[in-house]
Amino acid sequence: MTLDVDYGKIGLKVGLEIHQQLNTKAKLFCDCKPELFKEEPELTFLRRLRPTQSELGQIDPAAYFEFQKGVRIRYEANNATSCLVEMDEEPPHPLNLEAVETVLTAALLMKAKPVDEIHVMRKTVIDGSNTTGFQRTCVIALNGEIKVGEKTVPIQHASLEEDAARKTCDEEGNIIRYRIDRLGIPLIEVATAPVIYSPKEAEEVALAIGSILRATGKVIRGLGTIRQDINISIPNGALIEIKGLQELELVSLAVEYEVQRQLNLIKIKEDLERIGARREELADEFCDVTEVFKQTKCKVLRKALDRKQQILAAKLPKFSGFLKRELLPDFRLGTEMADRARFWGRVGGIFHTDEMPAYGVMAEEIEELRKALKAGPEDAVVFVADNSENARDALRAVVERAREALTGVPEETRAPNPDGTTRYMRPRPGAARMYPETDIPPTQITDELVEKIGSSLPELPEKKIERLMKECKLNQKLARQIMNSEHGELFESIIRKSNVSPTTVAVFLTETLKSLKRDGVQVDKVSDDQVEEIFKNLSSGELTKESMQDVVSWLSKNEGKTVKNAVENLGLKVASSEELAKTVDRVIASNKGIVEERGLNAIGPLMGIVMKEMRGKVNAALASELIKKKIEQITRK
Repeated sequence: MTLDVDYGKIGLKVGLEIHQQLNTKAKLFCDCKPELFKEEPELTFLRRLRPTQSELGQIDPAAYFEFQKGVRIRYEANNATSCLVEMDEEPPHPLNLEAVETVLTAALLMKAKPVDEIHVMRKTVIDGSNTTGFQRTCVIALNGEIKVGEKTVPIQHASLEEDAARKTCDEEGNIIRYRIDRLGIPLIEVATAPVIYSPKEAEEVALAIGSILRATGKVIRGLGTIRQDINISIPNGALIEIKGLQELELVSLAVEYEVQRQLNLIKIKEDLERIGARREELADEFCDVTEVFKQTKCKVLRKALDRKQQILAAKLPKFSGFLKRELLPDFRLGTEMADRARFWGRVGGIFHTDEMPAYGVMAEEIEELRKALKAGPEDAVVFVADNSENARDALRAVVERAREALTGVPEETRAPNPDGTTRYMRPRPGAARMYPETDIPPTQITDELVEKIGSSLPELPEKKIERLMKECKLNQKLARQIMNSEHGELFESIIRKSNVSPTTVAVFLTETLKSLKRDGVQVDKVSDDQVEEIFKNLSSGELTKESMQDVVSWLSKNEGKTVKNAVENLGLKVASSEELAKTVDRVIASNKGIVEERGLNAIGPLMGIVMKEMRGKVNAALASELIKKKIEQITRK
């Protein structure tokens, strides 16, 4: 399902919030190492977080939503990466000034004005990702701007905040596990004004901000270190926040899909109104239909009945056919209702009559179901199998989502899926979410500090592109690719330490690694040091250009191993000149007819045979030169 959308005409507005981990010696509020650990935890502790009223007596809806899940959190830690600060057993230490200076550097590159005094705030978060029940954040600079093409994009603020704990898995009994090694790692947050008007422009702005952050030389690279939040709205729709997008190439797709979703929800609202559907007819009235399915062959329902659970149902008047209406590829209004049911009702999913008969549910059972709820052909029926409390909570969420369908697009926070679509995450937070941090005194930003940082700012991306073209003889496309990639510093390090052509290095770090990633190779598991080692071996002649991809693939599957290990295991030791000469002589002798018939035009076919036999153990240029030389000797006789 693709929509041909004029984004300017529909009034799309997008704002971005880019978060990236900073490469500092310590965490934001303590001296622990900002690293993740893979070993078994040295200690664990169990908590349940609860929402509290703000100073105005309000409770944040997002926090209340998380509390409603009734989960407890088992936190895991080790002594090297966390301390009593992360466990919320000790007040936070003073703000990490190295992190402050890094954010100031990025802010000045974006022409933002530093604040006079840093005030740390608490942002309520009780999903378990913070042991305290809040995240600490502070504004460092305001009112900047960046140039993206011909457009000037206002930067509302550059802020500093602590990263959250990382979720490891869910356990039985509503217990979730989090590791607090990531908790407290400094994050920079850069927020734009909502002046982005197309999906493509959103991706370009995200790319431009990412380039500026990398230019500081003080951000961590790799999967999970950068997260992009997207705020999207269209007239007659709603403000939707998509939270935690990690892949840059998914930014434009996520915006495109969200516009499609909202336009389709607006159309559903109009069609519901046209046929006379009304909010007051959507009641929280649930019918026990367990008897209807007592002989069912549906495996899911049978399993629930065997556990002595109930099957409850709700009628949605005038909604027949609407639950199967597609909002996104393979994503329907019924899918949105199922997402709500899972979060609010803690159930595995829902059944509804728009998709019946199916899943082993028979037509006769659906007929009996409709009779039990007095549902006409124009009505939809949703049913859920679980314990009574969960099933009722799930159906309440479904009915509420149906009411929202009659008003259009509900405001909410959504989480990204790997394909660029999104799913319901939680309600949007309210104004009661933020309040002052009382454990950390204000930190002054002096004129002297701003002047010191401003006098030694790193080069801006466009200047770097010019330098790469001039000094490294890269064409503009390749220089821009290196600038926009996460490998800019690695590129410069490699060309300083090896005699490999800068163009070869640039092509490998951009196009080759991207191609390998598309083929399923987990290139993120290959470290910068290992990539440098590959080029060191290429420079010394111990590795050929043709074998580099094989080495990367092997290293991605064998963490902690060296390039030498890869070469040995793959049998890629570079062949001697004698071995190459013998192979070339044998191949030419076996294909004498081609040589006599084509002369030097036989180089191509013979090269293919030689390179296949040598399997990455020989330099292609050397092989080609030797074949040419041998053919010339034969044709001169």
